[in-house]
Amino acid sequence: MAEYILDHPEKVVYLSITELSQIVGVSDAAIVKFAQRIGYKGYQDLKISLAKELPQTQEPVYGEIELDDTIGLVKEKLFQANISALQDTQKLLDDHALQAAVDAMANAQRIDFYGLGASGIVAEDAQHKFLRIGLSCNAYIDTHMQASMAALLKEGDVAVGVSHSGQTKDIVSAMQIAGEAGATTICITNHPGSEVAKAAKIRLFTSSRETTLRSGAIASRITQLSVIDVLYIGVVLRRYESVMDCLQKTRKAVSDKRY
Repeated sequence: MAEYILDHPEKVVYLSITELSQIVGVSDAAIVKFAQRIGYKGYQDLKISLAKELPQTQEPVYGEIELDDTIGLVKEKLFQANISALQDTQKLLDDHALQAAVDAMANAQRIDFYGLGASGIVAEDAQHKFLRIGLSCNAYIDTHMQASMAALLKEGDVAVGVSHSGQTKDIVSAMQIAGEAGATTICITNHPGSEVAKAAKIRLFTSSRETTLRSGAIASRITQLSVIDVLYIGVVLRRYESVMDCLQKTRKAVSDKRY
């Protein structure tokens, strides 16, 4: 916990005690006791002290898109926002949670991905990747199919819910149903204190900020896709020989569809 706070003070100042407890894997009470042990009244007092110590910087060029921005400035802002989101997510992602997710997926009989809207596109991208390496997986972007297919999962299966807000009711419901059926549940979300995080056994967190003109899942989609890529490569390394055989077969199968 101390190491995380020291490494990510700029994030901790915006996290509730519950969100921090879920990230570092300790109880709310343990965080309060830690803060008191190092001389603070409590967690809020610790956050105030951290905020005072953070360097004060000007708003970066990749702030909110303005109506009079040139296309060159729009390009600069969006690319820098995506780069920042990826760097922040890289720091935030917990290696132990990633390893647990890879272990579960590499050994799964079946993997289901749930997503809606832009997160549904991420779920479909995941399905495409994992199907190509011989895993039995599906992406469900219809709410009725998410719920009904989640009910058919069993122990040893994996359900992955993708939701930037973590508050999409249908994704949360599908994750709860999958967990009750015995599946290992994994979430990919930007909000540690969200309902989808509460419904997941393994929690993978992204870090991206969507604003008024960047609310169409721009940076968040990039970070979600990158988390999927890490999981995919992790599974590839775990199942290297069988995966390479599958990749050779699938590449050969589509080779005549290119000039």
